[in-house]
Amino acid sequence: MVASIIILALVAVILVLVTFQLLRQQGRILLRLDALEKGLDGAKPSEPQGLPIGTPVPDFQLRDIASNHVAFSSFRGKRVLLLYWNPECGFCDMSAADLAKMQPGLKKSNTELVFLSFGTVDANKKLLDEHGLSCPVLLVEEGKPSAEATAAAEKVFAMCGTPAACLIDEEGLVAGPLAIGTDEVLRTARECVKATVRKLPLTQSRIEREGLKPGVHAPSFSLPSIDGKTVSLEEFRGQKVLLVFSDPQCGPCDELAPHLVGFHRKHRNNGLAVVMVGRGNEEQNRKKVADFGVEFPVVLQERWKLSKEYGIFATPVAFLISKDGVILKHVARGADEIMQLARESVASGKE
Repeated sequence: MVASIIILALVAVILVLVTFQLLRQQGRILLRLDALEKGLDGAKPSEPQGLPIGTPVPDFQLRDIASNHVAFSSFRGKRVLLLYWNPECGFCDMSAADLAKMQPGLKKSNTELVFLSFGTVDANKKLLDEHGLSCPVLLVEEGKPSAEATAAAEKVFAMCGTPAACLIDEEGLVAGPLAIGTDEVLRTARECVKATVRKLPLTQSRIEREGLKPGVHAPSFSLPSIDGKTVSLEEFRGQKVLLVFSDPQCGPCDELAPHLVGFHRKHRNNGLAVVMVGRGNEEQNRKKVADFGVEFPVVLQERWKLSKEYGIFATPVAFLISKDGVILKHVARGADEIMQLARESVASGKE
């Protein structure tokens, strides 16, 4: 009898202890839920902001869904609505149809829709086809992106989720706050269409963006060089000039540099002067000159001022200018075309 009472007492104590532990645990859970609810209803947690407005977007190069290497700088001269994308993302899929409807308006407003997308080529093609989208898709994962592409994506989109969008102006500068989520992405796209259709001056819509044509007089310039001198186009009258537009943060420009340096050393006395127009920071340009052993003049333009006069914002590009200052050929884009233009100029001078 006494043993039974002791056993019942022990069971009762155990039940009390277990109940107390459960209530304490439940209390912790309720406190955490309450804190979470207050966090959602009260002050919002800090959100990734991306690059500040007015900041240059670092250049990078990725493969598109046709396996072409595409440099982001090739879109200069247009506003770019750069979308952080994933074809497997349900919210991206929900946004695609509305973006497709806005695409004609975006094109009229000189705004290029560009996807910086995860996933496979097939998955991206399927999404484009299903919604009738026709725009460049640069693949983040397919083809193993370079460190510069990964770094650029991280800087622009601050490691946020998909979909997200960043508006970039004609000069490659961030033009608006980072848009995160379906609603913000679509709102940004609509504002691009409405604002530009309403405000774009007729004269601006006629700006040449594919480069000045052969037969046109090359715009003159007098610009500071990185060695402290002033260099003008007029001082090269009497010889042909290969005028190369470059950028110290442009990957394809770095690919071109050693070839151009070697060409200049070999042909500097063959009647063709090489002049490079850089943009951005003087220190960055000076470092590139030292890294590649550049011996021809390198001048600095203010933002894209001279590029605008020559009608093209991409880098690297080059114009061949005659002895009397007239553009001889269509603009050469990329390292291969530029070097071909240089070789043809030297060859024609020997005939």
